[in-house]
Amino acid sequence: MPPKFGTSGLRGLVTELTDDLVADYTRAFLTACPHGGSVHVGQDLRASSPRIAAAVIAAVRAMGLRAVDHGVLPTPALALASMGAGQAAIMVTGSHIPADRNGLKFYLPGGEIAKMDEAAIGAALGSVSVSVEMGDVQRAVSAVPSYVSRYVEAFGADALKGLRIGVYEHSSVARDALAEALMQMGAEVVRLARADHFIPVDTEAVDADTREMLKRWCAEHALDALVSTDGDADRPMVVDATGTLVPGDVLGPLTAQMLGAEVICTPVSSNTAVDQLGFGSVIRTKIGSPFVIAAMEEVGGRVVGYEANGGFLLGFAADGPSGKLAPLMTRDCLLPIVAPLAMACAKGVSLAELVSDLPPRFTAADRIAGIPTEASKAFIAELIEDAAERAAFFAGRAKETGVDLTDGLRVSFADDTVIHLRPSGNAPEFRCYAEAASVARAEVLMRETLQAVAKRLG
Repeated sequence: MPPKFGTSGLRGLVTELTDDLVADYTRAFLTACPHGGSVHVGQDLRASSPRIAAAVIAAVRAMGLRAVDHGVLPTPALALASMGAGQAAIMVTGSHIPADRNGLKFYLPGGEIAKMDEAAIGAALGSVSVSVEMGDVQRAVSAVPSYVSRYVEAFGADALKGLRIGVYEHSSVARDALAEALMQMGAEVVRLARADHFIPVDTEAVDADTREMLKRWCAEHALDALVSTDGDADRPMVVDATGTLVPGDVLGPLTAQMLGAEVICTPVSSNTAVDQLGFGSVIRTKIGSPFVIAAMEEVGGRVVGYEANGGFLLGFAADGPSGKLAPLMTRDCLLPIVAPLAMACAKGVSLAELVSDLPPRFTAADRIAGIPTEASKAFIAELIEDAAERAAFFAGRAKETGVDLTDGLRVSFADDTVIHLRPSGNAPEFRCYAEAASVARAEVLMRETLQAVAKRLG
């Protein structure tokens, strides 16, 4: 399957992400989109990332532009630095997908690329000539300290005082920055399972073995919480003291509450508890940060966005407990980790107690890998178009009460459960989201549905 390009960037097998292909996409991006005269380049910890980053930097310089080489750093730290400078950025990362794959994420001086930018980049492929003048390269080292300081200054040195927090380091590009930020905010940090090889971690679909491992660590190390991120650190992972994962679409509303947000923009797949929390309005979008960003830009005001994977976007200048927090219109992992923990600390309750005060709506999500996108789309189209076929597939469930086609097929049932099916937008995977009044019920719904899908498409 050839590399795929969309608003999440370019992704594909490492063997197919040749230097020539990487250079072609880099040149097309710089021709089709504004860049501010320089391009900031970062990379994750995959073994293939240094080679691909070198190809990006060479292509930037061949266009006569300056390349700002940040080396290894979190994606939101790179975006913060480039947007602050009014310049473009390219992050070399495959996010949470396996190590045999990698990719590029493109950032304009104002933030992530949109659909119209995607089309313009695609049109420019293969038609760009290089400059006769070679641009220079500059090594940058301040992006990560600035990213950490952003939150320490906003939350204060005592925001997490008294908490013992584990950091599951694996191969997260944010493992050092995350530990440093938590310590500077007063937490005692226990660093766990640092890896010297890339481990794909999907914060939206954590497997049973990993969940058990996280739960065991919480008990063994007497942790108040355990945190981590996906590979490039634009998605958080948070576990409470009992070893229970706190989903991203729970971290999002809690973070929004702490910051005093009035408008929420979030994909249709997110937990519906947010609709009962008293925000001014909740706007539902297709899945993907470009759709969330577009909705945020349209509505303006005290607006935030988040996804079920936990990535949080801040659309206004907010007041933290200790200082101002400037907008950052790209997915971030650190804010939705720190804000709920600081909120619980300020209230004198545990994270689990804070979460238990929310309306009892729980989600579960997972995926089946190796399902061709075309097969997923055809199956979902069949369920959408044929009510009898849909009823047969969901046989044994309560009566269907509603169908939402915003992104894939989202079906509501009379027992107040929801099942949402869709193909992944950036990998050959079939995703299932389930929502119910208990964690156990949501997990069972999700597992049973994925088993039925596997039987149908396997």
